[in-house]
Amino acid sequence: MHLGRQLRGYRLTTAEILYHMPDHPSVLQSFIWQDFDLVPDYPVLRRFLAFWQRELDGKLHSVRVASADVITPGRWRHSQFTFSLH
Repeated sequence: MHLGRQLRGYRLTTAEILYHMPDHPSVLQSFIWQDFDLVPDYPVLRRFLAFWQRELDGKLHSVRVASADVITPGRWRHSQFTFSLH
């Protein structure tokens, strides 16, 4: 499932969501969300945040987003040293 999504351009996306505690609005709590999503529109994250605002009591303060390709081209590096262990 995830491989197919990655081949269609989805990237591993992590969001740090800061929100106000419902019982103590002056206190911020952190929530980490992670899923595969499309950059730069983030439709999966946007659906989650819409759900949050519609269904949960904690008012959103801020969201920081980072994403990375999981499938990348192979890398070749030349080594300048060779070690032998007997």
